[in-house]
Amino acid sequence: MLFLIWILRPLTINPWIRRQLHYHHHKYSGTLHDVEERGVTNGEKWSVKRFLLTADLVIGGLFRVRSLFKDIKQEVKNGNLKPDLSHKLRQYSLTGLIPVTIIAHLLVYLLLSSLLLDLFNTSFNTGLQLPVFLTTILEYCRPVIYIILIPNILRQFCLHFITSNLHYIGDVEQGNVIEQTQVLNVWWTFPLQVFCFFFGWTHAIHHFVVNETFYVRHLARKKAHEVLRQYGIRFNDLGTFSRANRFKEQP
Repeated sequence: MLFLIWILRPLTINPWIRRQLHYHHHKYSGTLHDVEERGVTNGEKWSVKRFLLTADLVIGGLFRVRSLFKDIKQEVKNGNLKPDLSHKLRQYSLTGLIPVTIIAHLLVYLLLSSLLLDLFNTSFNTGLQLPVFLTTILEYCRPVIYIILIPNILRQFCLHFITSNLHYIGDVEQGNVIEQTQVLNVWWTFPLQVFCFFFGWTHAIHHFVVNETFYVRHLARKKAHEVLRQYGIRFNDLGTFSRANRFKEQP
C-alpha cells in the first residue's frame, strides 16, 4: 500500500519515513524540530520565495535545510530534543527524498527548462536546444509528467499551502493540542480545499482524534466544529500569515 502511494504521489517523501515523521509531528507538533511541517514552509515569513517553493520538497528543502538543522542542534542544546532523535530527524530529512522524490522533481525541472527555453527562443529568435539525451528522456517521460506529476504539483501546492498555515509553530507549548492548529475554512481557500479533500476544514479534528480517517472527519465536521469552538480552537486566524505561523503575536 505504501509503495503504491509513493508511485502515485512521487513528489512526496518516502512513505515509510514519512510515517515516522508524522508520528513525531503529533508528539512534538509546533516545535522547531517538527520536521514534517518545517519541510512544507511552515514557520517561514511569507514571501515570493515561500509561495513559489510551497510545493517543492527538493529545491525548497535545500533552501531551508541549513536553518532546520541549526534549530535541531539548538533544541538539543536546550534539552528539548534527545541527541539520538536529532540524528534520526536529520537523517530522515535527507534520505526521505531518495530516489523516487528526487527523480520525479528532476523530471518536472526538465519540463520547466524545456518550456522556458522555448519561450526564450520565441522571444529572441534563437535556436538553443536541450542536449539530445535530455530531450530523449523528456519525450519518453511525457506521459508520466502530464498524467501523474503535474496533477500532483497542483495537489501538493494546495495541501502544503493549507497545512502550513493551519498549523502553528515556533511558540507552541509542547503537548498543548489547543495551540497546535486552527480550522482554516475561509471562503477564498475553497479552490485549494477541493484538491486536498478540505484539509483545512477537518485537520484540527485529527489532532484530537488521531485515528479517524479523513472521510469520517469530514462527515462529522459540523458537530466537531461546535466542540472545537467550545474549547477555544481558533477559526480563520488570518493573522498567521503575518506572524510566520506563530501562535502568539510577535513583539
